[in-house]
Amino acid sequence: MTAPFDGGLHTGDPDESSAYASIPDPRTGPDGPELSPPGPGTDHRAAVPRPPAPAAPARPPVGPLTHKVLKSLLGAWALAVCSVEETSLVEEHLTECAPCADEALRLRDAVGLLQPDRSLDLDPLLRSRVLESCLGRRPARIPVPEWASPYDAETARLDALLRDIGTPDWHAPVRLQWFEDERNTFRKATVAGVIGHLTAVDGVVAAALGLDDPLGADAPLCPTARTEAFWRGCAPPLTRDVHDPWREQSHTLIRTVSFAGRGVADLSVSYGEFALPLRDALLERAFECWLHGADIAEAVDYPYDPPSGAHLHEMIDLAARLLPAALAIRRRSGLAGPVRELVAAGSPGRSLHLEVEGAGGGDWYIALDSPAAKGSPERSVGSVALDAVEFCQLVAGHVPPEDAAAGQDGDREAIRDVLFAAAAMSRL
Repeated sequence: MTAPFDGGLHTGDPDESSAYASIPDPRTGPDGPELSPPGPGTDHRAAVPRPPAPAAPARPPVGPLTHKVLKSLLGAWALAVCSVEETSLVEEHLTECAPCADEALRLRDAVGLLQPDRSLDLDPLLRSRVLESCLGRRPARIPVPEWASPYDAETARLDALLRDIGTPDWHAPVRLQWFEDERNTFRKATVAGVIGHLTAVDGVVAAALGLDDPLGADAPLCPTARTEAFWRGCAPPLTRDVHDPWREQSHTLIRTVSFAGRGVADLSVSYGEFALPLRDALLERAFECWLHGADIAEAVDYPYDPPSGAHLHEMIDLAARLLPAALAIRRRSGLAGPVRELVAAGSPGRSLHLEVEGAGGGDWYIALDSPAAKGSPERSVGSVALDAVEFCQLVAGHVPPEDAAAGQDGDREAIRDVLFAAAAMSRL
């Protein structure tokens, strides 16, 4: 005769049967009455009690280790992957065992060679490379004009520097220098003060484009007067609050010239005593942005390279084109030698060969007797050689004219006149 179905628990063993009989049926309460069936939507699993999860076994403490085991851990210790207990035991052993201590030092040195320390500072040119890669894949609908790209690049590099420095760095002292009254002149400022200076002078270009002048409609045009007016109008001390207005103004200038079309490049920008076409004015602003960026970088101990070779060449070319006029101004003030030979405008005249070496360098022939004359290799009376960055430092008034030239040959008076005229183009 077949036994009734009991869920497969009954095996026929009376001991087992009594043991299973002691297990309460989950369908009944503790005293035997049947529980009500779960209603609709009830989790059926909730009616069955779950046994508690077993506790994780405690990790046995690391006991004393033999010399052989401790020596085998030296490699892991040098890589800093030992547990806290193992590290403590290894380091305690190193204070007692000279051979292991020597081996540990060698392993640590080897790890240092495999994992050299790297600067956490971003490469200042990273933004330019990323943009170049992106634009190479999908050109901009409204590209930045080629003649405005040096200003775009230098403001981007300076912006990256300013974003990296801390709040206290904005008060770091910066020594501004230029050439005035036949000598190098210095002025103390701060990082924030330098950015205020750039904002004020960039405002000349903004006003020429019909944009808002940060100093107002009645502001002076002279860069030095504008800077002094800006500094006087701000409550001291200047803080990092000057960053955003400078950055927004530079972006606005780039957007404006990008949408304005080709004709805007020849728009005249007046600086009071002189004027430049817009293409040269933005190149001059790029030049000053780089040099003051380098001043700030030196003050806060930040890596800062010169511009790219192509942009540096354009900056040097601008200075070389302005040199004949600067030389004429000094001659009218009695600070340069007299005219030796007058020629018709555009005709080859007496010239000095300016040889600039390094990235961005080249050869230029500076007309000596008239700004309207044409520099000519055939009419060269001497030559002067300078490094590219050194020449730019000379034009900025950072290097005394007597110390700038790496090589000189020919008419000494002409060489001196050109070097001093280059330094005289500098200003605050």
